[in-house]
Amino acid sequence: MKREGYNMAKNAWKKYDEKGIKEIFNFNEGYKDFISKCKTERECVVESIRIAEEHGFKDLDKIIKSNERLKPGDKVYANNMGKTLALFVIGEESMDKGLKILGAHIDSPRLDLKQNPLYEDTDLAFLDTHYYGGIKKYQWVTLPLALHGVVVKKDGSKIDIVVGEDDNDPVVGISDLLVHLAANQMDKKAAKVIEGEDLNVLIGSMPLSGEEKDAVKANILKILKEKYNFEEEDFLSAEIEVVPAGRARDYGLDRSMIIGYGQDDRVCSYTSLIAITEMDKIDKTCVCLLVDKEEVGSIGATGMQSRFFENIVAEVMDRASDYSDIKLRRCLTNSKMLSSDVSAAFDPNYPSVMEKKNSAYFGNGIVFNKYTGARGKSGCNDANAEYMAELRAMMEKHDVSFQTAELGKVDQGGGGTIAYILAQYNMEVIDCGVALQNMHAPWEVASKVDVFETKKGYVAFLKEA
Repeated sequence: MKREGYNMAKNAWKKYDEKGIKEIFNFNEGYKDFISKCKTERECVVESIRIAEEHGFKDLDKIIKSNERLKPGDKVYANNMGKTLALFVIGEESMDKGLKILGAHIDSPRLDLKQNPLYEDTDLAFLDTHYYGGIKKYQWVTLPLALHGVVVKKDGSKIDIVVGEDDNDPVVGISDLLVHLAANQMDKKAAKVIEGEDLNVLIGSMPLSGEEKDAVKANILKILKEKYNFEEEDFLSAEIEVVPAGRARDYGLDRSMIIGYGQDDRVCSYTSLIAITEMDKIDKTCVCLLVDKEEVGSIGATGMQSRFFENIVAEVMDRASDYSDIKLRRCLTNSKMLSSDVSAAFDPNYPSVMEKKNSAYFGNGIVFNKYTGARGKSGCNDANAEYMAELRAMMEKHDVSFQTAELGKVDQGGGGTIAYILAQYNMEVIDCGVALQNMHAPWEVASKVDVFETKKGYVAFLKEA
């Protein structure tokens, strides 16, 4: 049966006058700056701490070491290995009454350098990569790419690497086959047009004078030594990511959208971060969680499946003179969470994968995904109707434009977030964030009014939940 019609939500732009639109545009300037600076998890944590400290947040480690107590209104953050960040605003009520949590992830699909990446072939120097997260590999060729990351030397010293972002920097890239010779390539399925082992980054072609063997590679090593003071063996203890080069920019002749790398899920990370910085006197303790490894299953010490969050809540409770094991368990069970993650925006170029009445649309505000998962809701967190009703009331009270959606048609595919992990504590959780076009592509697109409404929605949640 053919079913037409849109989601019941209304276009949010229509409720704003000229002054309101100016406020939306000004807010998005800060967002564009954030995603332009922050193209790795480490960069996101550093910048988020800078913003948090400007708003009065203090390092929890220092609080613990100085044996200070936490009281209502205090603001603290905990940094986990430079890749995960938890921010707390202490509420008036005992923490065993529950927390109000915004949880987003700061990792994004990309290419990672392998442990032994540098090699030479036919007088060209390359870096070997291993892609991270779900990508369409063919989208990553013939683009200007940048290198971001850290090199840790044997003495423990760290070298930060950023190449390709300054206007005076060179960029690097991955070649593609010219169309004149691509007859066989064009017959391949899209998944096989570019193979993972062919995502090799070209970084040089000039030989080092006086070198006979691998002279181009030798020249690259000379440049790395002179500019960054690291040797080839230091790649063994490096984390260097290959990402699209360049800043996020306004998109559309009306400048109503943003195109940028890593908006999944840094758009929800930024809006969650800004929302918690606006909290002062509150009833229940508010939390903003910015986590790593969501794109590969939330595993590892910096992923949501680690015990970092549970442990750090215990530490905060201890500093607030409120810790016991049973109180910690009550705290987590009584908490409510927005799993702040992006959704897929309806794209009229590809209507066949979406069901119009249950799709998210640009301009219609923050998106609630009652469930995600794949096909028969496999792997999903399915939020309670009671919780959804509570959230509807919050959004309406604070004049937040919102919409509901699912991730494509039932049999088309699907995806997941960190929601199911927090739900294991028996807390109320729902997925909630910004709708994107081009999700997981090197350059993703968001609507400015949706970004603004999402921040407003997160503020409403932290005030009302």
